[in-house]
Amino acid sequence: MAIEDTNSTRVTSIRQAVEHQLQPRYIEIVDESHLHTGHAGARDGKGHFKIIIAADKLDAKKPIEQHKIIYTVLKELMLTDIHALSIEVRS
Repeated sequence: MAIEDTNSTRVTSIRQAVEHQLQPRYIEIVDESHLHTGHAGARDGKGHFKIIIAADKLDAKKPIEQHKIIYTVLKELMLTDIHALSIEVRS
């Protein structure tokens, strides 16, 4: 399976986990793995992703709390599929 196919599957898995747990009003997941080709951390085969999200469950929370919630939702994927995650929470 090509890296693009693997990361497309990973984007779907991330989306499903976040949608199931947080019911976002808006969600965009960007595969940024191509920006990290050759990076030492990219050698483990995991991907680099960015999440742009707006969700009631994140509103009125401090950024550190928002990130903790998202990392908790993606805990298993962080172990198996995600090397790096950038998070942008919108209101």
